[in-house]
Amino acid sequence: MLIDNTMAAISLVCGLGNPGAQYEATRHNAGFWFLDALQRAVPLPWRPETRFLGDLADTRIGQQRVRFLKPATFMNECGGAVASVCSYFDIPAEAVLVVHDDLDLPPGTVRVKQGGGHGGHNGLRDIFSKLGSREFIRLRIGIGHPGNSDDVTDWVLRKPSSEDKTAILDAIDRALGEINPMMAGDLEPVMKALHTQQTGQA
Repeated sequence: MLIDNTMAAISLVCGLGNPGAQYEATRHNAGFWFLDALQRAVPLPWRPETRFLGDLADTRIGQQRVRFLKPATFMNECGGAVASVCSYFDIPAEAVLVVHDDLDLPPGTVRVKQGGGHGGHNGLRDIFSKLGSREFIRLRIGIGHPGNSDDVTDWVLRKPSSEDKTAILDAIDRALGEINPMMAGDLEPVMKALHTQQTGQA
């Protein structure tokens, strides 16, 4: 079956992470790291929005007005924030980009996809439940796997090694290099650029 990689333009970008200083540097907060890195290039006027259960910002990326969301709830309850923004602004799931850490990808790897399962990620699981759809776009930031499923919780809630963190931040930078076509919903060149790059490549 042919897949149409030209999707709806993105209207909402949600980075996933846990609130609080104790979680800022942990692997599970890679989605927040993406938004922090973007803010260094594009001013994002964050404001707390209790009705949306998080911090919201909006700006223009290319020709597209985009809203950005950092849920203020913990990861396993982040779906309420996404669903409330989508409901209020009438944003369909297909126009949502969720940026999250991914155990199944090594540090330094970043992938984009639409739909699919949650892969055990509690943030995605809650978004599925609250949004009532899994057809949103995901930007998957590799954080590696501890090797034993019993160690996953501790792994995602710990800081990565300095080498792994550098690789993760490099992957985020590569993804930000594709931000304009990504926001326009033109995923084919984004996939081509990100999926063919390996860790350590320029």
